[in-house]
Amino acid sequence: MYPTQTQPPINEATRLAQQDAALNPRFYTTDFDELDRLDISALRPQWDAIIAEFRSDPNLDHFKRNAEFEQDFSTWDPELRQAFVDFLISSVTAEFSGCILYAEIKRRVKNPDVRELFGLMSRDEGRHAGFINHTLADFNVRVDLSFLTKAKKYTYFKPKYIYYATYLSEKIGYARYITIYRQLEAHPEFRFHPIFKWFENWCQDEFRHGEAFAILMRSNPHLLRGVNKYWIRFFLLAVFATMYVRDHLRQGFFQRLGLQVDDFDRRVIALTNEISQQVFPDTIDTANPKFWALLEQMYRNTVALNENAGRSRLTALRLQAANALCFLRLYFLPVKSKPLPADCRLEPVW
Repeated sequence: MYPTQTQPPINEATRLAQQDAALNPRFYTTDFDELDRLDISALRPQWDAIIAEFRSDPNLDHFKRNAEFEQDFSTWDPELRQAFVDFLISSVTAEFSGCILYAEIKRRVKNPDVRELFGLMSRDEGRHAGFINHTLADFNVRVDLSFLTKAKKYTYFKPKYIYYATYLSEKIGYARYITIYRQLEAHPEFRFHPIFKWFENWCQDEFRHGEAFAILMRSNPHLLRGVNKYWIRFFLLAVFATMYVRDHLRQGFFQRLGLQVDDFDRRVIALTNEISQQVFPDTIDTANPKFWALLEQMYRNTVALNENAGRSRLTALRLQAANALCFLRLYFLPVKSKPLPADCRLEPVW
């Protein structure tokens, strides 16, 4: 759905959030009837435990601003302001994307287990998005979330793709937040904004969401076998490559946090990959130097592509093809495999 001529013009932040570029968070829709057929009875005790944790809402009172936010941010230098605002716009779009998808799943399915889980996760993601948007308002920037719901294009994903991609999104979100939080706990001189103090509890929500998806997939082990192993590898690489390229395009932001972007991405990707071994039969061999060399080449190709913007169409096609080839080479690197037993009752997720 697109805005009509009678709608007021959108602000720049909303326009950026609305874009569907390859590295931007997207909005999704899926097959709700297939979701309705999910069965988590094989791991009912674990499911009931995670749902009980959701119901207790441990972060009910966490996302509330305090006096630290009541300061003058207009004195920031323009470079830091723009880097931080870009980071927040990307974050609020990702959080709100999850909120909308989860709320729609709750609305469209009848399966009580699925309805409750996605309703609870939508609650969390909406809370995150609102908190970020309030922070953006301190910089006289605000993403019109209600407009995004109507105007942003929706990408159709099969349910299993939703499980793989969202599980990884939640886990990599946890790894990013906790890595930044620990860096700033050790070096508070780099904490240039109070929102970073909220990251520890925030990442607990992200981790909990990922655990719910882990139980969901492990209760339906066909999702982790056969041809699905190849889809899992694809999503692992897609998530890692997207993060690596996007972060390296924002190196100045990480330097302000006292982080070297290459070190940050290696730590986050390695941690996410390690966590994923609890669920996925195949994961990436992050000790392979070819893996990192190909990610770096994709970043350099993307820099050249951005520099070429609006110039040579032939050069753009060549660079896009080079990135596609890099991804293909990544895909065929040896993986780390862990055979899954016939019984879906694997070792505990947490």
